[in-house]
Formats: sequence, structure tokens, C-alpha cells
Amino acid sequence: MRAIGVDTHKATLACCLVDELGQPLDERTFANDPAGHRALLGWSDELAAGVRIGIEGSASFGGAAARTLAAAGRDVREVPPQLSHRERLRTRRAGKTDAGDALAIARVTAREADLPPVRLVDASREIQLLVEAREDVVAEATRVRNRLHADLLSLRPGYGASAANLVAARHRQTAGRLLRGLAGVQAELARGRVVQLNRLMAEATAFERRLARLLDGHPLRRLKGAGVLAAAKLIGEAGDVRRFRSADAFAMLAGVAPIPASSGQTQRMRLNRGGNRQLNRALYVIALVQAWHHPPARAFIARKRSEGKTWREALRSLKRHLARIVFGLLLEGANRASAAA
Repeated sequence: MRAIGVDTHKATLACCLVDELGQPLDERTFANDPAGHRALLGWSDELAAGVRIGIEGSASFGGAAARTLAAAGRDVREVPPQLSHRERLRTRRAGKTDAGDALAIARVTAREADLPPVRLVDASREIQLLVEAREDVVAEATRVRNRLHADLLSLRPGYGASAANLVAARHRQTAGRLLRGLAGVQAELARGRVVQLNRLMAEATAFERRLARLLDGHPLRRLKGAGVLAAAKLIGEAGDVRRFRSADAFAMLAGVAPIPASSGQTQRMRLNRGGNRQLNRALYVIALVQAWHHPPARAFIARKRSEGKTWREALRSLKRHLARIVFGLLLEGANRASAAA
């Protein structure tokens, strides 16, 4: 199958067409704007109608181009960076260029038949955006909290006896009272940071409540340990789970499917350090909660430990097991949403 690889950048789209053997047939560069997207569409139809198009970065710089191509009925696939990175080493082109990157993406697109379709804007994308917005707010709140902590140590040594932390609202109120009446620029800035921290914490809470409303009734919320934030992370990062051919493909995306590392008479599996680390982390949180508080999961861990696995290895096995369950619940939620639409 012929394929086109697209290497995306802020201003340009580097494209390469390859034949069934991965040999380059044509290379072009288009502007990353509506006119450039239409030109890319016309070029692909002119050279190879019905060709598969692989895009690296379809969720960022290549998002608009991916939507244009998909709306025109083209077969557009998302190419994971780890696959194209390994392919770049085989192109035998000196250095690193946009054309060489596009060639590597095209070869992966032509060779890998099970690449997932590009992700389009849907309800899961909106959930992902809300999760990312909350994480930005929480990161900023952490930065402000650390600065306020340093100010309080200087202005009110031993303040921790009155305010154990700066996370709880009552302790932030205590910190504000300790700063009242103090003169100087540092005290003035510290009082401003208390106000800023209160505002950021309120924003984070508002995002959590909004996510809770969006996830109300979703099948994933039935899973023990899948709180609002963990469930939102899974839904947001996975997108439309129907784009994956199986639970195994989803597990590979999440980086919880072990990778064979056997040689000769030695048969073993090694830890998968690839995949979507955000999905991996969400599954880890759920697995950890279940390992401590869910009897079936505790029995699962105990069984794996009796087989000679370490605690970490048993927890990884639990994550792999949970990936199958999560995939089924995400699939149920997607089908339910489609039926209601």
C-alpha cells in the first residue's frame, strides 16, 4: 500500500509519498494553514487516490490538517513518535531533516496496518482539555504555595505549629492572619500570594466539579479506585476507544503490555517503558487503590506474590488486568453515548 507521511510543525507540513516497498516517490512541503491543507489534499488525490496518510502530532500542530483530511473522507492515521523515531535510524539519510522525518513516518504508515485513526474533536477531547487546564492551575498553585512557604518561614518562623500546611483552606486562612499587620515588601507580597493561592485552589475545585458533572453516570465510575480525576484522565487520553482494534492494543498504548525479551532458552518479558505515560499513571493510581482497599485485587496481588513475583511485578500484572476492564468500560461508555446522540 502506498502511504504519505506528514511531519507537522507550527508553520509547515513536510510530506513524503512512498510506494509499497517504502521507497520515496515524491516529497512536498505545504503551509500549515487552511490553504496548505487543501493543497495537501489535492496533492494526495492527484498522486495516489485512496492512499493512507500518517500524521505525527495530530493532536497538536497537525490537528487542523488531520481534521481537514478526515472530513474529506481520507484514511488518516496517528503515527506514534516512538515508531517513527526508530524508523528514522533506518532511512540512511545524514542528519535530521523534515523530509527525512516525513519519510520515516510514511514508511511506518505503509508498514503498520493497525495504526489508530487520528483523534478528532469530541466529548473526550473536551474532558482532556479540562483535565489539562486543571493540571496547569494545580502546578501554578504549587509554585505559589512554595513561595508563600518560604515567605512564612522568614516572616513567621515556626508558623507550621499553627498552619500544618497550605493546602487546606483553614490553614491558608491561618497563614493570612499571621501576615496581618506585618510591614515590608516581603509581607506585602506574601499576603498577595495568599489571595492568589486561594483563587487558584478555587479554580481547581471548579474544574473538578465540572469534570464530575461530565462523568456522572459513565460506566468507568463503577470501577473501584477510578475517582473523578483518574477516570477523566483515562477518558481524555484514550479518546474514542473504538479506534483501537482490541483491549491488547489499548494496553500497548497505555504501556502496560509487557514486551518479550527472550533469547535462546531464556524466556522472559521486560517492562514496557513506552506508551502513553498519562494513561499508565491513571492505571497505576487505580491499581494502587485496589491493591490496598479492594479484596479481589488484594487476592490477585497475593496470588502473583505466591508465584514468586515481587510487589512491583504483581502491581504491574494488576495494571495489565485493569487495562482490559477499563477498555470494556470505555467501550460501553462510547457505545452508550453514540446511542444517545
